[in-house]
Amino acid sequence: MKIAVVGATGLVGREVLKVMEERNFPFDELMLVASERSVGKEIKYKGKSYKVIGLSDAVNAQPDVAIFSAGGSTSLEWAPKFAAAGTTVIDNSSAWRMDPNKKLVVPEINAHTLTDEDKIIANPNCSTIQMVAALAPLHKKYKIQRIVVSTYQSVTGTGKAAVAQLNDERNGVEGEKVYPHPIDMNVLPHIDVFMDNGYTKEEMKMINETKKIMGDDSIEVTATAVRLPVIGGHSEAVNVEFADDFDVEEVKSILHATEGIIVQDDVQNNLYPMPIHAHNKDEVFVGRIRRDESKEKCLNMWIVADNLRKGAATNTVQIAEYLKKESVLA
Repeated sequence: MKIAVVGATGLVGREVLKVMEERNFPFDELMLVASERSVGKEIKYKGKSYKVIGLSDAVNAQPDVAIFSAGGSTSLEWAPKFAAAGTTVIDNSSAWRMDPNKKLVVPEINAHTLTDEDKIIANPNCSTIQMVAALAPLHKKYKIQRIVVSTYQSVTGTGKAAVAQLNDERNGVEGEKVYPHPIDMNVLPHIDVFMDNGYTKEEMKMINETKKIMGDDSIEVTATAVRLPVIGGHSEAVNVEFADDFDVEEVKSILHATEGIIVQDDVQNNLYPMPIHAHNKDEVFVGRIRRDESKEKCLNMWIVADNLRKGAATNTVQIAEYLKKESVLA
């Protein structure tokens, strides 16, 4: 088992290595891959130093699996080259998500659809992953008709430069700006670029990816994505309309029994999900579960997860674990 981590020097790439180490991911050979400017740098994994190699060398080494966290343009150029060499690529960017010929996978929901012919597998958007992880079991039971979601997203979703901007602003330091406005002590209703329809690309990702992962184009979705000066995870206020009525306690019971979900819903004792507690954890946390009293068959819930973990690194490693466990790799 040879595995390559592409984009190993970036925020998500380093998180992938951290998750692999924590989960004791099995391999015979590990390749750490990055752009030419990072070639030769050393990164430690389980106490051993690994030299970063370039993309061409990595393709030639023909790894069994390559986890990509290097951005969309890199994925578009290099994922097909790895795939042509027989490598199964698990890609964290948005490059392949809506390609009709590529699977978009959250392991707990649809990993069973993967075959050895799937050489490029797309990892969903971080905000989408945590939402569908909580909603998929409820869709099976009650059939979702419509989702209204507002997100409250961590600066870590933008990357290292955004974390630096937040810290610079808090410390009164002039530095690189990745947002069009200050982020500290502020809220930006603007994630990714604006589209012609007035939505941002991030919002459209959630709309389109949800339907693809759930395998149901009839689900109506609308989203507003917001950036907060938070480090630790993304939060979402989700309103769901079902075809069939539900019992709130049954909803909680279903979520309690769902792999990867932790229900935190004891408002009398101020227990509800928060990014400060989701940080560095792999689970999706759900709380504030309550009936929408303004409309029949509608449910409100609050969903929180560490966007670098389940929203990115952990989900990709879980896909790799599934491929190995189920002998899907050719």
